[in-house]
Amino acid sequence: MLCKYMLSSPGKTFCMKKKGIKGKKWIAAVLLPVFLTAGCGSQGKVETYPDIAEPEAQITFFGNKYEPENVVVIEEILTSFMEENPDIYISYESLKGNDYYDALMKRMKTGNGDDIFMVNHDTALQLEEEGKLCELSGLSTIPDFTVRILDQMSDEGEIYWVPTTVSAFGLYCNLALLEENDQKVPETLPEWETVCDYFTDMGITPVIANNDISLKTLAIGRSFYCLYQEGSQKEVFGRINRGEESLGEYLKDGFSVAEAFLKKGYINSEEALATKKTSEDLELFAQGNAPFMLTGGWAADRVKAMAPELRFTVVPYPVLEQGSVLVINADTRIAVNEDSRYKEEAKKFVEYFTGQENIRKFADNQCSFSPLTGGAPASSKEIQPLIDMYQEERTVIGADSDLKVPIWDLTAECAVKLLSGEELPEVLEWLDEQAEAGEAGR
Repeated sequence: MLCKYMLSSPGKTFCMKKKGIKGKKWIAAVLLPVFLTAGCGSQGKVETYPDIAEPEAQITFFGNKYEPENVVVIEEILTSFMEENPDIYISYESLKGNDYYDALMKRMKTGNGDDIFMVNHDTALQLEEEGKLCELSGLSTIPDFTVRILDQMSDEGEIYWVPTTVSAFGLYCNLALLEENDQKVPETLPEWETVCDYFTDMGITPVIANNDISLKTLAIGRSFYCLYQEGSQKEVFGRINRGEESLGEYLKDGFSVAEAFLKKGYINSEEALATKKTSEDLELFAQGNAPFMLTGGWAADRVKAMAPELRFTVVPYPVLEQGSVLVINADTRIAVNEDSRYKEEAKKFVEYFTGQENIRKFADNQCSFSPLTGGAPASSKEIQPLIDMYQEERTVIGADSDLKVPIWDLTAECAVKLLSGEELPEVLEWLDEQAEAGEAGR
């Protein structure tokens, strides 16, 4: 039988217990009968609390949020949901990075998928095509999402995942190092190149990059900015989806800038190739020896915790001749398994998770934006420069749902190829071959 832990404080809660597996498994569980000794007198008094009936539905939730600070908020949401719904029990398990997506797809392929799980653009695309995602348009919270995000969620009126954050990618700038050298935070590509040249001449590699999101988001932002400003992205992506246009041709401009950064020595290719995103890159930047880092804005609080004395800011990518661009994603997407035994209970939890207060708490915890109408901006002061551009919609979506090719994985592989020394024409030729193969398989 399952019982609640009755804590010594006036209230009561569920215990979130860690269990070692391949990754980290966090079980939001009410596990053992507990007896409390009350009073301060001689022998005390043992009070036995009645057992709580075993929940009717036991749901598993699989995700890629493993950082303790993120899991704490997930714990709180799980706990409050189970307190309101004692007939439902939820366990949360997490793995980091690409290991998570590999495990997710293996589980789904073998029929061992969890009831609820996190997806990205590419995995959602595949699982939706395979009929493995539950339709969620009936959730009461759907109308609360912004028009821009609803457009990303909707596939011909049907919804198969819901985002809990809008993540932003940015250029981390070491303010102290820039000021010491009479350099300023760049706002355009020419300005950025000038600062990079200055530090390169000093023998300092100016830009820390990782082997996943750094170069691809730079390339996507530069390449697609004009499409979004013109409002022609849907039309262009439609032609790419039908094989009428070359994805590589559209990304050539942005990846050309990335390649130039490598050849000019602005980025250490060998180091970046071995550097994991939002972990090892943060450690390098926290040392304070480089002026810039390209990575996710959601890691700002982690950098601050690593190096409390480091003064830095996170700004939109200065990759345009006359300005900057903010690359964003509808992120931390949650989906429900179509084959779940407990679809209704799972949908009930997703609906709860996407309530205003839970989204506010979760998005702020990740230094990200809320996907809901009227959502407050993230409170981290280091990412405040991203807010104005986000609100002005001077943005590019890194993995746009209207693009029906696995752009997130393909562009990451393009970045790896460039970091490995392959020439851009060959990389883009490979990209188009992969995109065409995906089109043929649909």
